[in-house]
Amino acid sequence: MKAAVLTKFGSVETAFELKEVLNPTLNDGQVLIQAEGFGLNYADIMAIQGDYKDCPPLPAIIGYDVVGKIIKTKGNCGNLKVGNRVTAMTRFGGYAELAVSESVACAVINDSLEVGKAMALTTQYSTAYYCFNEVQNLYKGDKVLIHAAAGGVGTALVQMAKDRGCEIFGTCGSDEKMEYLKSLGVHHPINYRKDDFYEVIKKINGDNKLDAIFDAVGGESVKKGFKLLGAGGSLVVFGAASITGKNIIGKLKTVLGFGWYHPLKFIMSSKAMIGVNMLRIGDSKPQVLKRCLENVVKQVEDKTLDPTVAKVFKIDELAGAHQYLKDRKSIGKITVVW
Repeated sequence: MKAAVLTKFGSVETAFELKEVLNPTLNDGQVLIQAEGFGLNYADIMAIQGDYKDCPPLPAIIGYDVVGKIIKTKGNCGNLKVGNRVTAMTRFGGYAELAVSESVACAVINDSLEVGKAMALTTQYSTAYYCFNEVQNLYKGDKVLIHAAAGGVGTALVQMAKDRGCEIFGTCGSDEKMEYLKSLGVHHPINYRKDDFYEVIKKINGDNKLDAIFDAVGGESVKKGFKLLGAGGSLVVFGAASITGKNIIGKLKTVLGFGWYHPLKFIMSSKAMIGVNMLRIGDSKPQVLKRCLENVVKQVEDKTLDPTVAKVFKIDELAGAHQYLKDRKSIGKITVVW
């Protein structure tokens, strides 16, 4: 099979080689998928730059999500069968024509669902579902802040918050994305390149505090966000995009920017900070992952959720696809097709 193999850290232009590699083998409970394509996630950019701790040793086939048809199963794979079209999460190995997925990390989808929308459901929409529905309870009228709200996970979180009837604050990095957030129903879009989100929200809210914050940026945004959070509120951290592309000094500043927190601080303020890594959830609680994935597929079928497709690239445009993501130009999910 063909695979885009990560052979060196550094530039997106030189990081990958398209190679013929051995077909993967299956363990019990796994399925083999003939992939239509694979999705890009910001963790891939971190892997390319050598900043992602979980990345396998080089040369490596990275990638977390694929869409395609099952061509082989092994052992107990539940209701999955050969011929099913699925959206699936992979624990790396996604940048290949043939991909292996745990059966609990797959959901059957309609043939009519376009590949870009289907691709958004695994890593991005499942992450959003877990953050929004599994780790806390939110209610109509609650105030929520979503960082990187125009990205794949951010868009999903906005749609979920809107459906719940929350008041939504969302950050982004351009005027174009500001308009996009308005179209999604964000009540208070904030361009972080022009305005300090902390000051904007303080001015709008006055003495009122936020009920939930979803942060994929990390660094100082976490420290500032914690100050905006009210009693009973949760700060859910599921990424650290601000650490990428920096030298060691810059990375250290970002890490220090998170702040330091003693358990007593959480007890006395009755606030929570929750870290989310869906790889760990998939490893330790696979049925939770399956529930998240199946629920977002159902909500797309019910038209409660509507994934935004940023762009679909061909495999020979792989470097450009990664650059598009790295430059934070994307609105929604980026897909690469074979």
